[in-house]
Formats: sequence, structure tokens, C-alpha cells
Amino acid sequence: MNRLQLSDEKSIYLQIEEMIEDQILRGILLEEERVPSTNELSRMYAINPATAAKGLNLLVERGILYKKRGIGMFVSAGAVKQIVAQRKSNFYKQYVVGLAAEANVLNITKDELLKMVSSAMEGKSTL
Repeated sequence: MNRLQLSDEKSIYLQIEEMIEDQILRGILLEEERVPSTNELSRMYAINPATAAKGLNLLVERGILYKKRGIGMFVSAGAVKQIVAQRKSNFYKQYVVGLAAEANVLNITKDELLKMVSSAMEGKSTL
């Protein structure tokens, strides 16, 4: 389990949720594998077990994790696909829509914008 650097920028339970998602995407936690319990998380990060539970329960509500009574919580089959789909949707809403709006204001054509994005993805810093 990777160490989480808790910050004051975001609620701790949301950071727990993101950490578990990141570990699923990176293959650290595999589908059908047990995730740390609320008590384990609370000890690891010196947080209230209720806070850890809130982060895990958000993932249960979304179907990323599921509970096995008396055993713990596990990564659901299809969790990776679900996380990727949700993050792509969020990426579109948070970045692409604003990018396209700003490009329109600056009269940047679709082709120019695609070239800029392509250059950025290739690590080039020139226009």
C-alpha cells in the first residue's frame, strides 16, 4: 500500500477514495482483491475510522468496491473500466470544455488546437 500524503486542500475521505482508485488503476489493488479495512486505514494515516469508512463507502456506492460480510471490502470486477470511464468524463468536463471555449475566444481553429494538444502530449513546448 502506497503512503498517502494527506493535505488540507480536500476532505480526507475524498483523498482516501482517490487513493484507492489510483491503486486500482495502477494494478496495486486487483479486481476481486481485498482492500484495507477502515481500521487499517485509520491506523495507517492516523485518521478517524469513520472518515476512512466514508471514503470506502463512496466506492461501494459507485460499485467500485463490494462488501463480503465478516471478511471485508473487495475490488469489484470491472472496477478499472468504471474508474477510467468516470475519470474520462470528469476530464472532459473539467478540462476539455474550458479548453475549447478558450480556443474559441482566441479564434484558434480546430486544426491548430489539435496540433497544440498533440505537441503537448509529445512533450514539446513550442507552438
